[in-house]
Amino acid sequence: MAGNPYLPGVLWRSKVSGFFFVLAGPIFDGVGPLTAYKRYQELQSYVGWTEQDAVRVQSIGSLVTPHFGSLVDDFYAEIENHPDAKKVITGGEEQIARLKKSLHRWLGELLSGRYDREYVERRWRVGFRHVEIGLNQVYNNAALSRLRCGLLAAIAKEWQGDFQELLRVRESLNKLLDLDLAIIEDAYQTEFQRRQTVAERLATIGKVAGGVAHELRNPLNVVKTSVYFLINAKNASPEKIKTHLDRIERQVGVADQVITALNDFARLPAPQLEPVDVEACLKDILEVTTMPRNVAVEWSMSSPSPAVLGDRPQLHIVFSNLIRNARDAMANGGKLRLIAQNVADYVEITVQDNGVGIPPDNLSRIMEPLYSTKAKGIGLGLSIAHEILGRHQGTLHVKSDVGVGSSFTVRLPRAP
Repeated sequence: MAGNPYLPGVLWRSKVSGFFFVLAGPIFDGVGPLTAYKRYQELQSYVGWTEQDAVRVQSIGSLVTPHFGSLVDDFYAEIENHPDAKKVITGGEEQIARLKKSLHRWLGELLSGRYDREYVERRWRVGFRHVEIGLNQVYNNAALSRLRCGLLAAIAKEWQGDFQELLRVRESLNKLLDLDLAIIEDAYQTEFQRRQTVAERLATIGKVAGGVAHELRNPLNVVKTSVYFLINAKNASPEKIKTHLDRIERQVGVADQVITALNDFARLPAPQLEPVDVEACLKDILEVTTMPRNVAVEWSMSSPSPAVLGDRPQLHIVFSNLIRNARDAMANGGKLRLIAQNVADYVEITVQDNGVGIPPDNLSRIMEPLYSTKAKGIGLGLSIAHEILGRHQGTLHVKSDVGVGSSFTVRLPRAP
């Protein structure tokens, strides 16, 4: 079973490792052969491919097949002139000999007239394989263009029939080559994006892991110090013992807070979208947010009150974080402005303060998980807000000047 190349999810590959039109590789991760074939059929319809096109292409097989050898030799000779393309060939002449056989088979299949699911699967694996070996897709496009010119020149040289039919044959062959290029490109982009997503996730995991280590190490060091004292102190007073036990309890609470925030971040549910009145949402948040007397709140709302399409509890988390951050940035007092306005099909909500501002070096990192400029901050508030807004098809933009203040602008789809 493990060797069957047509079972979805089963990894399969021949021993041939190569370049351009390698007819071996894995079953596509996330896109099965049937899905790829349906996409190919859609593309056929898009370019107007018919059974008559297949018949025309098949009819030139006997004319073009004698030229396959020279086409293949020219193909790989040209690669020698392009170092970025040549570098993916690591097996020397032996590998090139295998690849020439693969390209010869590819040309034969191209003119076979049989463009079924297996045909599409082999083409798809070409694009997948190019990602594996690190070949820039521009070389595949250029290579296919070179083959196209060679095939058309061979047809023109051997053709002895009606000129109008020759034009129709050329048109059918061009359609087929465009379809091959499209499905290879589609496979390349699908696999490239999948790998890029995995790499980004791994990078995020690395950042989170480093942040967790930092956030937990501090309370653990405090606990360790207090435990050492309690074990080794002789004749410690009850007050001293209570002081250290209280320290341990507080630091355990800090560690628990970090873990709880991470858990909330990881288990964020999909938003349940409904119309949300922006002004009412912000007023609810202000009612439960402690605001110092020296911080004044100003409102600027479009009339009627803007409404967005969103998950109210999740948007409550977003604006709570932004309002608390603005409040904390104004330790010496200031003005908190809440602005909401309709902009085309969106609503822009700005939380603005005239506090300490954010240094330019920190601006690019404030959305990172576990990065905080606050002495007691965990560094997940803006990360969670950014994630929530992404799931709402929304955005978050920041402007800040040190000593002047900051503006956080949320853009969300307007409720119909």
